[in-house]
Amino acid sequence: MTPPLRIIILGAPGSGKGTQTSRLLKKIPTIKALSSGDILRSQIQLGTHIGKEASSYIKNGKLVPDSTMVSLITQELKSHNWLHNDASWLLDGFPRTGIQAESLDKVLNNSNCGINLALELDVDQKVILERIEARWVHVPSGRVYNIDYNPPKVPFRDDITGEPLSKRDDDTAEVFQKRLDQYNKELGPLKDFYSKKGVLHTISGNTSDIIFPKLMDVIGKQI
Repeated sequence: MTPPLRIIILGAPGSGKGTQTSRLLKKIPTIKALSSGDILRSQIQLGTHIGKEASSYIKNGKLVPDSTMVSLITQELKSHNWLHNDASWLLDGFPRTGIQAESLDKVLNNSNCGINLALELDVDQKVILERIEARWVHVPSGRVYNIDYNPPKVPFRDDITGEPLSKRDDDTAEVFQKRLDQYNKELGPLKDFYSKKGVLHTISGNTSDIIFPKLMDVIGKQI
């Protein structure tokens, strides 16, 4: 019997975590996924208390407080009934700090289902900033386009609906550099935490097509 996979994907903002997650879910459909970014954006769109709080941090290139993120993700894991031994799932973009990792670990230990793969996407951050400047989104669906390598069929219009595309508030080089600086500051303790558990794997590359085969190779050894 194939053991359950409980994966976290680490990586700087803009490193392609969402893209890798989408490709992985197509290859292994038994894995379910949660994106911390998607959850936060949903809360912001709904205008919830957490959404308003998160929005003020994100617009200034700051991380949402650890306690808020831990509460959100724990709530999502419970609501999906993933805190049981035979569930296979992936967290995209969480945890982002050592404190978040420790808090998640406590939640999982209480349910006897720990993380067995922590995959770090190592992408040149100059490349990330170039991507961000060229990134546009269709807000209602979450579809993402890149003017340089994944452009919409009609400039600045969504392929499916024809509606106009938008720039996210934090998709500027200035704001994004702050996010990268914050990520770099937190990365050491986060990697140390999962390295000590023996589950950390670093996957380097600047494009999805380079990273994905390496990612699948690591996962394949766990199946």
